[in-house]
Amino acid sequence: MAFGAFQSSAPGGSVAAAAPQVQRKSPVALWLLLPGILYLILFFVTPLFSLVLTSFQESVPGGFIGEYQTAFRFENYVEVVSTYFTHIGRSFVYASLATVFALLLGYPLAYVIGVKLRAYPLWQALALVLLIAPFFISFLLRTLAWKQIFSDEGFVVGALKTMQLIPADAYLTGTPFSVVFGLTYMFLPFMALPIYATLEKLDLRYVEAGGDLYANPVTVFRKVTFPLSIPGVISGTLLTFIPATGDYINASRDFLGSTDTAMMGNVIEANFLVLQNFPAAAALSLILMMSILILVSIYVRRSGTDDLL
Repeated sequence: MAFGAFQSSAPGGSVAAAAPQVQRKSPVALWLLLPGILYLILFFVTPLFSLVLTSFQESVPGGFIGEYQTAFRFENYVEVVSTYFTHIGRSFVYASLATVFALLLGYPLAYVIGVKLRAYPLWQALALVLLIAPFFISFLLRTLAWKQIFSDEGFVVGALKTMQLIPADAYLTGTPFSVVFGLTYMFLPFMALPIYATLEKLDLRYVEAGGDLYANPVTVFRKVTFPLSIPGVISGTLLTFIPATGDYINASRDFLGSTDTAMMGNVIEANFLVLQNFPAAAALSLILMMSILILVSIYVRRSGTDDLL
Protein backbone atom coordinates (compact mmCIF):
# COMPACT_ATOMS: atom_id res chain seq x y z
CA MET A 1 0.00 0.00 0.00
CA ALA A 2 1.24 3.46 -0.82
CA PHE A 3 1.46 5.74 2.20
CA GLY A 4 2.68 8.81 0.35
CA ALA A 5 -0.87 10.09 0.12
CA PHE A 6 -1.07 10.58 3.87
CA GLN A 7 0.88 12.83 6.17
CA SER A 8 0.91 13.54 9.87
CA SER A 9 -0.58 16.90 10.67
CA ALA A 10 0.42 16.95 14.38
CA PRO A 11 2.70 15.17 16.80
CA GLY A 12 -0.35 13.37 18.10
CA GLY A 13 -0.39 11.28 14.92
CA SER A 14 -3.65 12.49 13.24
CA VAL A 15 -3.50 11.71 9.57
CA ALA A 16 -5.05 13.89 6.84
CA ALA A 17 -5.33 13.25 3.15
CA ALA A 18 -3.11 15.40 1.07
CA ALA A 19 -4.86 17.86 -1.21
CA PRO A 20 -4.85 16.60 -4.82
CA GLN A 21 -2.62 18.50 -7.16
CA VAL A 22 -4.61 20.37 -9.84
CA GLN A 23 -2.87 20.41 -13.19
CA ARG A 24 -3.12 23.85 -14.68
CA LYS A 25 -3.83 24.02 -18.38
CA SER A 26 -1.32 25.98 -20.36
CA PRO A 27 -2.83 28.96 -22.21
CA VAL A 28 -0.43 28.31 -25.10
CA ALA A 29 -2.85 25.82 -26.72
CA LEU A 30 -5.67 28.36 -26.61
CA TRP A 31 -3.46 31.03 -28.17
CA LEU A 32 -2.47 28.60 -30.93
CA LEU A 33 -6.15 27.95 -31.68
CA LEU A 34 -6.97 31.65 -31.82
CA PRO A 35 -5.80 32.33 -35.43
CA GLY A 36 -7.80 29.38 -36.77
CA ILE A 37 -10.90 30.42 -34.82
CA LEU A 38 -10.64 34.00 -36.07
CA TYR A 39 -10.16 32.74 -39.63
CA LEU A 40 -13.31 30.60 -39.41
CA ILE A 41 -15.32 33.46 -37.90
CA LEU A 42 -14.16 35.91 -40.55
CA PHE A 43 -14.38 33.72 -43.66
CA PHE A 44 -17.06 31.16 -42.76
CA VAL A 45 -19.39 32.23 -39.96
CA THR A 46 -19.70 35.86 -41.07
CA PRO A 47 -20.43 35.10 -44.77
CA LEU A 48 -22.83 32.34 -43.76
CA PHE A 49 -24.69 34.70 -41.42
CA SER A 50 -24.83 37.30 -44.21
CA LEU A 51 -26.15 34.66 -46.61
CA VAL A 52 -28.93 33.73 -44.18
CA LEU A 53 -29.97 37.37 -43.77
CA THR A 54 -29.91 37.91 -47.53
CA SER A 55 -32.15 34.90 -48.16
CA PHE A 56 -34.99 36.58 -46.24
CA GLN A 57 -34.73 40.00 -47.88
CA GLU A 58 -37.43 41.50 -50.09
CA SER A 59 -37.29 43.92 -52.97
CA VAL A 60 -37.72 47.61 -52.31
CA PRO A 61 -41.04 48.90 -53.73
CA GLY A 62 -40.23 51.09 -56.70
CA GLY A 63 -36.51 50.38 -56.27
CA PHE A 64 -33.90 49.46 -58.82
CA ILE A 65 -32.92 45.96 -59.92
CA GLY A 66 -30.78 44.36 -57.26
CA GLU A 67 -32.03 46.69 -54.52
CA TYR A 68 -33.41 44.84 -51.50
CA GLN A 69 -34.28 45.61 -47.91
CA THR A 70 -34.01 43.60 -44.71
CA ALA A 71 -37.10 41.56 -43.93
CA PHE A 72 -38.20 38.10 -42.85
CA ARG A 73 -39.73 36.81 -46.06
CA PHE A 74 -39.86 33.01 -45.81
CA GLU A 75 -41.73 32.92 -49.12
CA ASN A 76 -38.35 33.24 -50.85
CA TYR A 77 -37.65 29.60 -50.02
CA VAL A 78 -41.06 28.43 -51.20
CA GLU A 79 -40.71 30.33 -54.46
CA VAL A 80 -37.22 29.03 -55.33
CA VAL A 81 -38.17 25.42 -54.53
CA SER A 82 -41.29 25.59 -56.70
CA THR A 83 -39.48 27.42 -59.50
CA TYR A 84 -36.25 25.43 -59.56
CA PHE A 85 -37.41 22.04 -58.30
CA THR A 86 -36.34 20.41 -61.58
CA HIS A 87 -32.84 21.88 -61.30
CA ILE A 88 -32.54 20.70 -57.69
CA GLY A 89 -33.50 17.15 -58.61
CA ARG A 90 -31.28 17.21 -61.69
CA SER A 91 -28.28 18.26 -59.61
CA PHE A 92 -28.62 15.34 -57.22
CA VAL A 93 -29.27 12.85 -60.04
CA TYR A 94 -26.23 13.98 -62.04
CA ALA A 95 -24.02 14.01 -58.94
CA SER A 96 -25.22 10.55 -57.89
CA LEU A 97 -24.58 9.09 -61.35
CA ALA A 98 -21.13 10.68 -61.48
CA THR A 99 -20.32 9.30 -58.04
CA VAL A 100 -21.39 5.78 -59.00
CA PHE A 101 -19.41 5.86 -62.26
CA ALA A 102 -16.38 7.32 -60.50
CA LEU A 103 -16.56 4.48 -57.96
CA LEU A 104 -16.87 1.83 -60.67
CA LEU A 105 -13.84 3.27 -62.46
CA GLY A 106 -11.84 4.47 -59.47
CA TYR A 107 -11.95 1.34 -57.32
CA PRO A 108 -10.30 -1.00 -59.87
CA LEU A 109 -7.75 1.71 -60.61
CA ALA A 110 -6.95 2.17 -56.92
CA TYR A 111 -6.85 -1.60 -56.41
CA VAL A 112 -4.29 -2.10 -59.17
CA ILE A 113 -2.10 0.75 -57.91
CA GLY A 114 -2.42 -0.04 -54.21
CA VAL A 115 -2.34 -3.85 -54.27
CA LYS A 116 -1.18 -5.32 -57.56
CA LEU A 117 1.65 -2.82 -58.14
CA ARG A 118 2.85 -2.85 -54.54
CA ALA A 119 5.67 -5.27 -55.48
CA TYR A 120 6.76 -2.88 -58.27
CA PRO A 121 7.47 0.50 -56.61
CA LEU A 122 8.62 2.17 -59.82
CA TRP A 123 5.45 1.27 -61.74
CA GLN A 124 3.34 2.16 -58.72
CA ALA A 125 4.91 5.62 -58.52
CA LEU A 126 4.40 6.13 -62.25
CA ALA A 127 0.73 5.14 -61.98
CA LEU A 128 0.23 7.58 -59.11
CA VAL A 129 1.81 10.38 -61.13
CA LEU A 130 -0.54 9.66 -64.02
CA LEU A 131 -3.50 9.63 -61.62
CA ILE A 132 -2.74 13.04 -60.13
CA ALA A 133 -1.38 14.59 -63.36
CA PRO A 134 -4.76 16.20 -64.28
CA PHE A 135 -4.46 18.36 -61.14
CA PHE A 136 -1.59 20.20 -62.80
CA ILE A 137 -3.88 21.37 -65.61
CA SER A 138 -6.58 23.99 -65.13
CA PHE A 139 -10.09 22.68 -64.47
CA LEU A 140 -11.46 25.00 -67.16
CA LEU A 141 -8.90 23.95 -69.76
CA ARG A 142 -9.69 20.28 -69.26
CA THR A 143 -13.41 20.96 -69.62
CA LEU A 144 -12.84 23.00 -72.78
CA ALA A 145 -10.74 20.16 -74.17
CA TRP A 146 -13.62 17.70 -73.69
CA LYS A 147 -15.97 20.21 -75.29
CA GLN A 148 -13.80 20.19 -78.39
CA ILE A 149 -13.58 16.38 -78.36
CA PHE A 150 -17.36 15.98 -78.05
CA SER A 151 -18.22 18.76 -80.50
CA ASP A 152 -19.94 18.00 -83.81
CA GLU A 153 -16.63 18.55 -85.59
CA GLY A 154 -14.74 16.32 -83.13
CA PHE A 155 -13.44 12.88 -83.99
CA VAL A 156 -15.67 11.12 -81.42
CA VAL A 157 -18.95 12.19 -82.98
CA GLY A 158 -17.53 11.70 -86.48
CA ALA A 159 -16.37 8.17 -85.69
CA LEU A 160 -19.68 7.21 -84.08
CA LYS A 161 -21.61 8.52 -87.08
CA THR A 162 -19.30 6.73 -89.49
CA MET A 163 -19.87 3.46 -87.67
CA GLN A 164 -23.60 4.30 -87.63
CA LEU A 165 -23.75 3.92 -83.85
CA ILE A 166 -25.63 7.22 -83.54
CA PRO A 167 -28.01 9.00 -85.96
CA ALA A 168 -26.59 11.48 -88.44
CA ASP A 169 -28.20 14.41 -86.63
CA ALA A 170 -27.11 13.32 -83.15
CA TYR A 171 -24.78 15.35 -80.95
CA LEU A 172 -23.05 14.86 -77.59
CA THR A 173 -22.44 18.33 -76.16
CA GLY A 174 -25.34 19.86 -74.28
CA THR A 175 -26.69 16.46 -73.27
CA PRO A 176 -26.93 14.73 -69.87
CA PHE A 177 -24.33 12.25 -71.11
CA SER A 178 -21.66 14.91 -71.62
CA VAL A 179 -22.40 16.56 -68.25
CA VAL A 180 -22.25 13.30 -66.28
CA PHE A 181 -19.15 12.26 -68.23
CA GLY A 182 -17.48 15.57 -67.39
CA LEU A 183 -18.35 15.28 -63.71
CA THR A 184 -17.08 11.71 -63.60
CA TYR A 185 -13.82 12.60 -65.30
CA MET A 186 -13.19 15.69 -63.18
CA PHE A 187 -13.77 14.00 -59.82
CA LEU A 188 -12.35 10.55 -60.60
CA PRO A 189 -9.05 11.29 -58.78
CA PHE A 190 -11.01 12.41 -55.71
CA MET A 191 -12.59 8.95 -55.63
CA ALA A 192 -9.52 6.88 -56.48
CA LEU A 193 -6.96 8.50 -54.19
CA PRO A 194 -8.74 7.86 -50.84
CA ILE A 195 -9.44 4.27 -51.87
CA TYR A 196 -5.80 3.84 -52.88
CA ALA A 197 -4.66 5.23 -49.52
CA THR A 198 -6.79 2.60 -47.76
CA LEU A 199 -5.81 -0.32 -49.98
CA GLU A 200 -2.13 0.61 -49.83
CA LYS A 201 -2.19 -0.06 -46.08
CA LEU A 202 -4.04 -3.36 -46.49
CA ASP A 203 -2.19 -6.25 -44.88
CA LEU A 204 -1.91 -8.79 -47.67
CA ARG A 205 -1.64 -11.60 -45.11
CA TYR A 206 -5.42 -11.34 -44.70
CA VAL A 207 -5.85 -11.97 -48.42
CA GLU A 208 -3.41 -14.87 -48.29
CA ALA A 209 -5.25 -16.33 -45.31
CA GLY A 210 -8.48 -16.25 -47.28
CA GLY A 211 -6.80 -18.18 -50.07
CA ASP A 212 -5.40 -20.69 -47.60
CA LEU A 213 -8.96 -21.32 -46.43
CA TYR A 214 -9.88 -22.28 -50.01
CA ALA A 215 -11.86 -19.13 -50.74
CA ASN A 216 -11.95 -18.09 -54.38
CA PRO A 217 -10.71 -14.58 -55.36
CA VAL A 218 -14.25 -13.20 -55.59
CA THR A 219 -15.08 -14.40 -52.07
CA VAL A 220 -11.80 -13.04 -50.71
CA PHE A 221 -12.54 -9.66 -52.25
CA ARG A 222 -16.14 -9.63 -50.98
CA LYS A 223 -15.31 -10.85 -47.47
CA VAL A 224 -11.87 -9.33 -46.86
CA THR A 225 -10.63 -6.68 -49.27
CA PHE A 226 -13.74 -4.62 -49.84
CA PRO A 227 -14.86 -4.44 -46.16
CA LEU A 228 -11.38 -3.25 -45.16
CA SER A 229 -11.49 -0.55 -47.86
CA ILE A 230 -14.87 0.86 -46.82
CA PRO A 231 -13.36 3.97 -45.11
CA GLY A 232 -11.68 4.91 -48.38
CA VAL A 233 -14.89 4.32 -50.32
CA ILE A 234 -16.83 6.55 -47.92
CA SER A 235 -14.22 9.32 -48.12
CA GLY A 236 -14.06 9.11 -51.91
CA THR A 237 -17.84 9.19 -52.20
CA LEU A 238 -18.07 12.32 -50.08
CA LEU A 239 -15.22 14.03 -51.93
CA THR A 240 -16.98 13.29 -55.23
CA PHE A 241 -20.66 13.77 -54.47
CA ILE A 242 -20.42 17.05 -52.55
CA PRO A 243 -18.53 19.13 -55.16
CA ALA A 244 -20.33 17.43 -58.05
CA THR A 245 -23.71 18.53 -56.67
CA GLY A 246 -22.69 22.18 -56.63
CA ASP A 247 -20.70 22.12 -59.87
CA TYR A 248 -21.63 24.75 -62.44
CA ILE A 249 -18.82 24.41 -64.99
CA ASN A 250 -19.63 21.13 -66.70
CA ALA A 251 -23.38 21.81 -66.89
CA SER A 252 -22.89 25.33 -68.25
CA ARG A 253 -23.91 25.92 -71.86
CA ASP A 254 -20.48 27.49 -72.40
CA PHE A 255 -18.87 24.11 -71.73
CA LEU A 256 -20.49 20.64 -71.83
CA GLY A 257 -24.08 21.50 -70.94
CA SER A 258 -27.04 23.52 -72.17
CA THR A 259 -30.11 25.21 -70.75
CA ASP A 260 -31.74 21.78 -70.53
CA THR A 261 -28.94 20.40 -68.32
CA ALA A 262 -28.57 23.37 -65.96
CA MET A 263 -27.87 22.41 -62.33
CA MET A 264 -28.30 24.34 -59.11
CA GLY A 265 -24.86 25.90 -59.44
CA ASN A 266 -25.84 27.41 -62.78
CA VAL A 267 -29.10 28.74 -61.36
CA ILE A 268 -27.34 30.29 -58.37
CA GLU A 269 -24.76 31.90 -60.64
CA ALA A 270 -27.47 33.32 -62.91
CA ASN A 271 -29.47 34.73 -60.00
CA PHE A 272 -26.43 36.32 -58.41
CA LEU A 273 -24.61 37.72 -61.43
CA VAL A 274 -27.23 38.12 -64.17
CA LEU A 275 -30.67 38.56 -62.62
CA GLN A 276 -29.26 40.11 -59.41
CA ASN A 277 -31.95 38.27 -57.46
CA PHE A 278 -29.79 37.99 -54.36
CA PRO A 279 -32.46 36.61 -51.98
CA ALA A 280 -33.31 33.77 -54.39
CA ALA A 281 -29.64 32.95 -54.94
CA ALA A 282 -28.96 32.97 -51.19
CA ALA A 283 -31.99 30.77 -50.48
CA LEU A 284 -30.92 28.28 -53.16
CA SER A 285 -27.38 28.20 -51.74
CA LEU A 286 -28.66 27.42 -48.25
CA ILE A 287 -31.06 24.78 -49.56
CA LEU A 288 -28.21 23.13 -51.45
CA MET A 289 -25.93 23.22 -48.43
CA MET A 290 -28.51 21.85 -45.99
CA SER A 291 -29.66 19.16 -48.42
CA ILE A 292 -26.11 17.92 -48.90
CA LEU A 293 -25.46 18.03 -45.16
CA ILE A 294 -28.57 15.95 -44.41
CA LEU A 295 -27.87 13.40 -47.15
CA VAL A 296 -24.21 13.05 -46.16
CA SER A 297 -25.12 12.60 -42.48
CA ILE A 298 -27.62 9.86 -43.31
CA TYR A 299 -25.16 8.18 -45.67
CA VAL A 300 -22.28 8.19 -43.19
CA ARG A 301 -24.40 6.95 -40.29
CA ARG A 302 -25.97 4.14 -42.31
CA SER A 303 -22.53 3.09 -43.53
CA GLY A 304 -21.34 2.70 -39.94
CA THR A 305 -18.60 5.33 -40.06
CA ASP A 306 -19.96 7.96 -37.69
CA ASP A 307 -16.44 9.03 -36.74
CA LEU A 308 -16.12 10.72 -40.13
CA LEU A 309 -18.67 13.34 -39.08
